[in-house]
Amino acid sequence: MKSREIFIIILLLIVSTLSYSQNGSIRGFVYEKENGEPMMFTNVFLKGTTIGSSTDVNGYFNISKVPPGNYTLMVTTVGYDSIKIDVKVSPGTILTQKLQMEKASIALKEFVVSADRQDAVAEVRTSVVKVSPKQIKQVPTVGGEPDFAQYVQVLPGVIFTGDQGGQLYIRGGSPIQNKVLLDGMTVYNPFHSIGLFSVFDSDIIRNADVFTGGFNADYGGRVSSIMDITMKDGNKKRFSGKLASSTFGSKLLLEGPIVKQSENGASASFIFSGKTSYLEQSSKYLYTYIDTAGLPFNFTDLYGKVSINADNGTKVSFFGFNFTDQVKYRAISDLNWESTGIGANVILVPAGSSVLVKSNFSYSQYGITLVEKDGLPRNSTIGGFNFGLSFLYFLGKDELYYGVEGLGFKTDFKYYNSIGRLLQQAQNTSEMAGFIKYKHNFGNLLFEPGLRIQYYASLSKVSPEPRLGMKYIVSDKIRIKLAAGMYSQNFISANSDRDVVNLFSGFLSGPETGALPAQFDGNPVNHALQTAAHFILGTEYDLTKHINVNVEGYYKINTQITNINRNKLFDDTPENASKDDYLKKDFVIETGNAYGVDFVVKYDYKRIYLWCVYSLGYVDRYDGMITYNPHYDRRHNVNLVGNYTFGKSLNWEFNVRWNLGSGFPFTQTQGYYELLPFNNGINTNYTNANGQVGVIYGDLDKGRLPYYHRLDVSVKHAFDVGKEAQLEATIGITNVYNRENIFYFDRIIQERVNQLPFMPSAGINFTF
Repeated sequence: MKSREIFIIILLLIVSTLSYSQNGSIRGFVYEKENGEPMMFTNVFLKGTTIGSSTDVNGYFNISKVPPGNYTLMVTTVGYDSIKIDVKVSPGTILTQKLQMEKASIALKEFVVSADRQDAVAEVRTSVVKVSPKQIKQVPTVGGEPDFAQYVQVLPGVIFTGDQGGQLYIRGGSPIQNKVLLDGMTVYNPFHSIGLFSVFDSDIIRNADVFTGGFNADYGGRVSSIMDITMKDGNKKRFSGKLASSTFGSKLLLEGPIVKQSENGASASFIFSGKTSYLEQSSKYLYTYIDTAGLPFNFTDLYGKVSINADNGTKVSFFGFNFTDQVKYRAISDLNWESTGIGANVILVPAGSSVLVKSNFSYSQYGITLVEKDGLPRNSTIGGFNFGLSFLYFLGKDELYYGVEGLGFKTDFKYYNSIGRLLQQAQNTSEMAGFIKYKHNFGNLLFEPGLRIQYYASLSKVSPEPRLGMKYIVSDKIRIKLAAGMYSQNFISANSDRDVVNLFSGFLSGPETGALPAQFDGNPVNHALQTAAHFILGTEYDLTKHINVNVEGYYKINTQITNINRNKLFDDTPENASKDDYLKKDFVIETGNAYGVDFVVKYDYKRIYLWCVYSLGYVDRYDGMITYNPHYDRRHNVNLVGNYTFGKSLNWEFNVRWNLGSGFPFTQTQGYYELLPFNNGINTNYTNANGQVGVIYGDLDKGRLPYYHRLDVSVKHAFDVGKEAQLEATIGITNVYNRENIFYFDRIIQERVNQLPFMPSAGINFTF
């Protein structure tokens, strides 16, 4: 390059920098005055201009590239009094504001634009649903308390396999392919064995972003979906809490200031939540018609957090949790798991810079044990650390976001398959990743490219993963969006996608190539990573001010899936070198596709909230020999949710949910035979040996179970018992018309076991 060309480039950069320095920036945090919690997704703009933004999950906003001058800064959101303050922007300066909003004493007028609508034209938001405690409470309450698990089940693209032992499958992805983050920490099992409850206390969830696909480069390590959950910091103004008890369990929530928040100055707060189930004990008296022995579900969830806030919004939080689950099904001796973790995260607001710095570090561990009738224990443990450091720059309406992540963990796995063959693994490994994404506004086109580089140390594998998100604003009412990307993960499930009831949810790291078949479909197998590509195209249509329609079509190509080999018959030893890899390797390689379309219609106005979802989906797998549909391949899924608030003081609330799902695939039984164990090998005397009942199976997953449908309702009534105290009573019914939905069928004793029948519940809670 000639010196003249270099000079021109440098000159252009200097001119660009000087022009940028002629502008100023306004940044800061918006809090709720009553408790000091961040005000999320609130509109912040300069009156009489098109310059503005909205707050993030931490209440942070940054308006950059503001021409010098005097302005009126406006802060508005539905249900709160607007804030108006005069500000003066000087060239090259950053003005920091710390604002507090009060709840409105009267209803706001219609001209106030909600942050959700503002976000729709400012963010790509493909295949993501933002979940708040308010939305969770709009689903019928089972067991007296709203729960995140009950709400996630109604989201588009989410398939739920049942009340007992149920798992969530998101757009064709198995649970191992879903990443759940709690304040930046990985949670390995977020749902209890009774599928009505999660490990999270919904009252302390600040926000949850559920990505069903197409997520950008800031998330990685999974090939299907992301659930990013942020917990509240605790009341910074006064001591408060909640006591709750129901026919299912009880809960205690405490929060308050360590150092009270003031208009300007530092603060510190804490929050603690503990909830437990005593359903196994209470059901012996209340639900004897279901099982006289009681419903065998027990769990305890503990979570605590301490947050320290500086006067400029910089924050440090320390948190920890312990989640446990114990259950005994009829066909199982014992199943229990425990998850523990501690962590910290930091939000740094440097003086004199428009960057927002985020950092997190945590350690967590998860272990599960299953003992079945055969007496062979299955156990799996995983433990390790993860850290992250990221930088977010605000460049007018554009954003630059980049960072690094790392994790190290140890897995220990021991499992016996259906014929008693042992599969085991103990391995240490680590991962590193770097990511960058840039959001640019081309007028009506939002363009958000990204790139993630993921390195898997144990496999010596580098995975470059380009990502792309786009949205085109056709008009004030219509928006078209697109997302695509490459994804990878190291984790492998400790159960098989062929298992109908997945109770043992353990974790393995990707094995060395020696544990894999040498070839798949005629091609050499070079690594154990699971890899996939996502393609998503959708549209948003604001039919009216209060009715929104969202349609998304998706296609996920699973270019490699590593799975437990359920067909293993022989040990992988030199003596069996002539045996096919399909019959002796611990793992198999598969490919497959998941594709479909999700329709969502939402109506939200005053006292009525309606949410209607229909999902059409197809999932298939190919293992090199046969093509099959995994057990969660549900073709049709419908969720209808309604919420109505009524009464003179609006202290009554009615919630209803109806779910309809087509039948899951299953493998049919063709016959039975006497299975001789041959415990003494060829020396076994088969003429007098006692055999067991063996099952002759049909083709894999060629049958279909009956349709599943269930109606749930609940009614709540609130009583004000003081200025800051409230008593709330709830009555709910699960499976109102007592639909007999199948759980599983015991082929040996020819007994059908159903999901939960008609099941009323009642609860009462006291908030202070």
